[in-house]
Amino acid sequence: MKHASKKYQNIRNLLAGLLALFTSATATAQEYKYEIGGAAGAAMYLGDANPTNLLRGLNPGLDVVFRSNTNFRWAVKTGLMWGKISGDTKNTENVFLNREEYRFSRNFFDLGSQMEFNFLPYSDKYPYLSTSRIAPYVLSGLGFTVATGKQTFLGLYFSLGLGVKYKIKNRINVGVEYAVRRLFKDAFDSPDSEGFNLDNPYKIKSGIFKNKDGYNTLMFSVTWDFAPNNRKCTNE
Repeated sequence: MKHASKKYQNIRNLLAGLLALFTSATATAQEYKYEIGGAAGAAMYLGDANPTNLLRGLNPGLDVVFRSNTNFRWAVKTGLMWGKISGDTKNTENVFLNREEYRFSRNFFDLGSQMEFNFLPYSDKYPYLSTSRIAPYVLSGLGFTVATGKQTFLGLYFSLGLGVKYKIKNRINVGVEYAVRRLFKDAFDSPDSEGFNLDNPYKIKSGIFKNKDGYNTLMFSVTWDFAPNNRKCTNE
């Protein structure tokens, strides 16, 4: 009987712990479920013609942003971006068999989602929960890139980055974010299908990230919160 009583007590403790965890998660939910807005900034190519310089070749970029806030710490952001990349082989660290200078530029579209983790509980309310209206964060996710040109490019990418968001007033957020998008394919820097291009110029076997292209983005955003989590009762 004592063994059975102890067993039931352990079950009750487990259920109580799960209930406390659920209550805590609910209590620390964001005031608003979602954000929507836009971002503008720069896109920078990385590849055979620019293997290491993270800020070389700044070109414009625009992004439509939708964010789902799970709680003060976690969020999922989805964005649809337009951008431009450009590059040339004149000052690159790499040496190509074809000594002629190769230049390119192309537009691209980017659809992707990233998971964000805030290092501080992000909100301009609930001071008893030690919230902060400014929060640095890290992000990681996946997406697709489509680029225009005589040779159309379509590829999957992995993203990794960091940023800072600030709530300037209730429902309005501003932020700055730097992210690296590493493509799983080459030829992002080869819009022309004829003549010399940078689609595997060394003709070597590629790995999952080896001999692949990518691009970086530096974006400044403004978003608006909507869909309150806890609406006040209006029944009279």
